[in-house]
Amino acid sequence: MHQKKIPMRMCTGCGEMKPKRELVRVVKSPEGEVSLDLTGRKPGRGAYVCRSTACLKAARKARRLEKAFSCRIPDEVYDRMEEELSRNE
Repeated sequence: MHQKKIPMRMCTGCGEMKPKRELVRVVKSPEGEVSLDLTGRKPGRGAYVCRSTACLKAARKARRLEKAFSCRIPDEVYDRMEEELSRNE
């Protein structure tokens, strides 16, 4: 029997490879807006982070999301993402 391939993605916070379903997608829309994509279906460039605020803080500190999207991300956006993550933990 053929086993279905599980898509793996790297967390921008801790750098671990995990199944895509275990991670939250952070998306930069074509208009340049950065936000959490809990459904995984928003259009735009995506980067992945674990469902923990610790990983988001690590990604923020190392500016990994800014490097992934090649743009400056305001502190308010990070704060809003941390708030959403802590609500969904």
